[in-house]
Amino acid sequence: MKRHTVADVMTRRVATVTEETTYKQIVETLTKNGVSAVPVVDLDQHVIGVVSEADLLHKVDIAGLEPHGWPLERKRTRIAREKANADFAGDLMTVPPITVTESDSVAVAARLMDTEQVKRLPVVDSKGRLVGIVSRSDLLRPYLRTDEDLREEISQGVLLRTMWMDPREFTVAVDQGIVTIRGEVERSSSIPILIGIIRSVPGVVDVIERVSSRLDDDRQPTPPPYIVA
Repeated sequence: MKRHTVADVMTRRVATVTEETTYKQIVETLTKNGVSAVPVVDLDQHVIGVVSEADLLHKVDIAGLEPHGWPLERKRTRIAREKANADFAGDLMTVPPITVTESDSVAVAARLMDTEQVKRLPVVDSKGRLVGIVSRSDLLRPYLRTDEDLREEISQGVLLRTMWMDPREFTVAVDQGIVTIRGEVERSSSIPILIGIIRSVPGVVDVIERVSSRLDDDRQPTPPPYIVA
């Protein structure tokens, strides 16, 4: 069964800026490319930061405020004020950059986006050089797979090649990404393993399990009675 990675869904052509890119040029780059953030790279294409619309909006929110009480400001407010008064990407960017690699799974990228509350992640190689970018919409792309494509992968990729089970002993139906599987396996302990693998297939929305077993090996053996000498 093929393991879907960031390399399968990422965009390889990426708009970038350098530390010397001006505020106005960053706005123009975002608008021209229809994106909300861009990686900041050095001369060797290493990702050194990210500038987002949120970084740029500090100039709108804070720049015009009076500097009363600056020494008592919280760190977050101080950083926002510094960015509001910044003119170049090197002072506007968020560091360190949050990145993923081509070999990371789409699940890893999704969890990182959720944890860090970002909409896209630069993709880097083993030396930290930019090779692409992955967005939330990219991660949703596997859910565009057809039901027949999913059914084929489950029958041949999961049942036959991963679990070594005969697909002819199962009925696999897929409707709008929801998989219903019926059949019988040798041991009951293999059922949750099978269902877990099916759930991990990119594009599967949910799994309805209707699988029985010929041998119930899930039960714990009954311990022998305790005999007092």
